[in-house]
Amino acid sequence: MISKTFVAQLKKDYRASESERRQIISLSNNVLFHSKKAIFALHRGDVKTADEKLLEMENELLNLEKKFSIKRIEEEGAYRAAVEEYAEAKLLSFAIKGEKIDKIKKLKLSTDAYLGGICDLLGELVRVATNQAAEGNFQSVAKTKELAESIMDQLIDFDMTGYLRTKYDQARGHLRKLEQMAYEIKLRA
Repeated sequence: MISKTFVAQLKKDYRASESERRQIISLSNNVLFHSKKAIFALHRGDVKTADEKLLEMENELLNLEKKFSIKRIEEEGAYRAAVEEYAEAKLLSFAIKGEKIDKIKKLKLSTDAYLGGICDLLGELVRVATNQAAEGNFQSVAKTKELAESIMDQLIDFDMTGYLRTKYDQARGHLRKLEQMAYEIKLRA
């Protein structure tokens, strides 16, 4: 025989956890969506809109932390994906503005979120360089390639495994694209 009191408490705890989970997923999906919008705004050179979106996402992430605790929200894959996308957007913003790529102040991001965001940043730098090349701004392409090289110089010291290894390998591929773009520009000069 099983204790009805025990089962009743399990049901209560499970329902509370599921309610939290749905809220975290919903809010995380919003952060993910708006982080992508910030990235696309940066691609278009619309730094003002990107900054507004990033500030909005910072506030949403801070509210999530306050409401549920960092330990609880990091249990959800939707949150981890959203915070990694946010990190990618924020780091791209640093790069576009010519700022140092550094720790994001207000938020507590995991090492995985930073590393995933940094690796994904290289893909965004390819898009930035492509736009720069299309506009004939070849010196900016060279600077973007140099930034990507400096990032990869730092990432090479990590022995990433799992999904981060896949992201690292993709980042290396993105650097090769930038190198190829720079090479083709030099040939045409």
